[in-house]
Amino acid sequence: MEKPLYTIREVAKLLHISAGDVYKLYHAGLLRCLKLGSLKVRGEEIERFLRDNEGKEIDLKAIPYDSSSRIEKAPL
Repeated sequence: MEKPLYTIREVAKLLHISAGDVYKLYHAGLLRCLKLGSLKVRGEEIERFLRDNEGKEIDLKAIPYDSSSRIEKAPL
């Protein structure tokens, strides 16, 4: 990956899926994100996701969209 951080839209474009599908992957725990204003994905995380799921079929239609937040607030 060329950049250290990607927006949800950038990840969607890289993976050739919709932004909603990226959120599904995040809420299902398949793709880790961090929140810096809005959700961001590290380049290394995209590579990990691709490596760990190579050869697997992920049925995005079977993953329910859960809008509840999975982000834990970091202590100050």
